[in-house]
Amino acid sequence: MIERSDMLNNQAITLASEGNFKDAIACFKRAIVIEKENFLLWYNLGITYRDAGDLENAKNSLATAYKINPIDADVLETYATICLSIGLYEETRELCEDGLDLNPLNTHLWNLLGVTYFKSENYSEAVVYFEQAVYINPYYVDALFNLRDTYDELGNAAGKIDCDLRLAELGEK
Repeated sequence: MIERSDMLNNQAITLASEGNFKDAIACFKRAIVIEKENFLLWYNLGITYRDAGDLENAKNSLATAYKINPIDADVLETYATICLSIGLYEETRELCEDGLDLNPLNTHLWNLLGVTYFKSENYSEAVVYFEQAVYINPYYVDALFNLRDTYDELGNAAGKIDCDLRLAELGEK
């Protein structure tokens, strides 16, 4: 029987969903041998590494997926999130800016940019990005929480209260 990359991909996804990351990763790697330029295989491998707790290999796999397909929003956002998780703030910023050039309404990328500045303790810059995310989507709970925390760091009591009111309206605390 000839192995097909699509069947290996499906098998790997099933294995990963069952928590069998080792075998899932092996399936993705076999599929990639068959079809090296399939960004989706690299993306799924990166997600599986992430779920297995191997962020460095997740980053490397997602970097390859991004190199193959730099306009896929899911690849870009996931890659940026992994970079943020391992403290690569400048790389995260560059990826988010590239993504926002493609889609300036991507609230997740605005929020991620805010988080990079927040983690760098540059609260005045972080607030700009969180406000933009909330401006685009007033129901984006994560951005509202982040904006509230940033207002708190900046000593903006009125802004913090406004965020708390919006979160309460959305059923959040």
